[in-house]
Amino acid sequence: NSRAVPNSRGTAGGSLGELSGRAECSKARDERGSLRYWRRIIAAVEDDPWGKVSREVEEALALPRPYGASELIARALHHVRRRAQESERETVAAEVKELIERSRLSRREFASRIGTSASRLSTYESGKVVPSAALMVRMRNAVRTSQPQGVPGEPR
Repeated sequence: NSRAVPNSRGTAGGSLGELSGRAECSKARDERGSLRYWRRIIAAVEDDPWGKVSREVEEALALPRPYGASELIARALHHVRRRAQESERETVAAEVKELIERSRLSRREFASRIGTSASRLSTYESGKVVPSAALMVRMRNAVRTSQPQGVPGEPR
């Protein structure tokens, strides 16, 4: 059917097929504002708090706020990332505890071997402070070198 309909510039033109395409766009626009759509976005953000979808949401939120849900989405993004950071901090603290135990060294000796104080080591172990990547490497090396190696050249 070739009946003319207004196009996106407000002028006459286009066919009913184009109108149908615009109806699909309108439907997609309406769905983007739905709760179901926003829940899918939040689920994607929860799956990867610093991933592609999260960055795109962050970029969109930096624009003028066209949607009523923007403030809720911004808050959700903040909370999801904060929970992810807390989980990462707990994971690092658990690894620090495990490395200290595996070394079979006193906390004071372990701290000395990695170049820090026992009190600072306790902040890493509790998760209050996250050690640098370099310090994590030192901790792993301290465990490796604290294990009995035997006499060089003798069979084990």
